Amino acid sequence: MTTTTPAAPAARPGSSAPRSQPRPDRGAGPRSGLLTALTWVLAIGFFFPVLWMVLTAFKQENQAASDPPTWLFTPTLDQFRAVIEGGAGVYFANSLIATGLSTLLVIALGVPASYALAIRPVKKTSDVLFFFMSTKMLPVVAVIVPIYVIAGRLHVLDTVWTLVVLYTAMNLPIAVWMMRSFFQEIPGEVLEAASMDGAGLLRTLRSVLMPMVAPGLAATALICVIFAWNEFFFALNLTAARAATVPIFITSTMTSEGLFLARLSAASLLASLPVVVAGWVAQKQLVRGLSMGAIK
Repeated sequence: MTTTTPAAPAARPGSSAPRSQPRPDRGAGPRSGLLTALTWVLAIGFFFPVLWMVLTAFKQENQAASDPPTWLFTPTLDQFRAVIEGGAGVYFANSLIATGLSTLLVIALGVPASYALAIRPVKKTSDVLFFFMSTKMLPVVAVIVPIYVIAGRLHVLDTVWTLVVLYTAMNLPIAVWMMRSFFQEIPGEVLEAASMDGAGLLRTLRSVLMPMVAPGLAATALICVIFAWNEFFFALNLTAARAATVPIFITSTMTSEGLFLARLSAASLLASLPVVVAGWVAQKQLVRGLSMGAIK
């Protein structure tokens, strides 16, 4: 005898279908809370030196050097006033010129180079890329003597233009590597459509490709700005008084006589503000640029 299984009763009109029970959140629990607490502890630990620098910049010198540390104090702007009156404007102007011009040159030279390596590759492209990065493998201390001799014979020591050239050479390999990966993300159909519309190479690069890789260019430019603004070794050995940059000025606030911690913190805070402001202004483009190519 054949047995049949009774069919499930059909849902009545107007009645809702049975809802599935929500799955329990596996991430919730003691382990997730411990991970969150550990993350906060690490974040505070990394940020604490910055916070201590900011607090110290608003102290008097005797309060900054006190032991135990002074936690309750009346904020003062005396250290910032001393930094500005100490001639910080010349150092900031030199850094702005060297950083700005070198970043513009890096973008101007890196865009066509990265476009050629990504969109129109040739034989031995990998060798070219390795040559670019091999220039970053040589310790800078190994080349400072020949650079100093050449700059001395050309009479360009203690000039901002020497730093512009060196910062451009220093950041160009990294910029080419980064921008090449951004150009590789552009679909080939976009280039074919531009070619069918009669756009030439320069117009395709200017009107089609550049808007698409703008976030990547912003991320590359900001990284070049950070590297050039913080560069210390070339500025220390190739400049004296006329072309010294902000890092040189920060070290000049350290003296062997007297207290200098509060003034040093104030100078460091002022030196970090331009980069922080630039990163805050370009944060949206920066996040998009650094995330390009993350998902294939």
